[in-house]
Amino acid sequence: MAELIVEELSGLGIATVMARKGVTGATIGAILGVEPLTGPGAAYADDLTIIGTGPESWLVVKANAAPDFANHLNTALAGLASVSDQSGSYAVTRLIGPQARTVLQRGAAIDFHPNSFRSGSAVTTVIAHIGVIIWQTEDQPAYHVATFRSYTHSFRHWLDTTIATL
Repeated sequence: MAELIVEELSGLGIATVMARKGVTGATIGAILGVEPLTGPGAAYADDLTIIGTGPESWLVVKANAAPDFANHLNTALAGLASVSDQSGSYAVTRLIGPQARTVLQRGAAIDFHPNSFRSGSAVTTVIAHIGVIIWQTEDQPAYHVATFRSYTHSFRHWLDTTIATL
């Protein structure tokens, strides 16, 4: 079996950002220093990732975030967007290596072929009846999978079972 690295990420600041009526992603991006995509996808700047999850709605993830990350985000986007702290709501698992794509293909009805899903691609879908947000961070391939924290055990069970069948 080819190498597959699975790790739970920690120290992340996570927030949902929803633009107010008439506010564009470009306006939000100018403040955050990275312009979010207009559709599903992930945009990066340093340790900040913005994942499109719906119309004018994003999941913003910051590595090594301070505990008050969402408060700072809320202050920066005051009057432009609604910000909801999700740091305690999501668990993020990183899958790296040649088998990462195969594992995800076994659970999500998404085309993960490199011609369709590559670095910067993102999707909101389900795996084993569990809502997930998946974004590809590198072409090698490497993926981040966000699940609601209360489903972490169930997701990990599916993941371990799937890996065992490779």
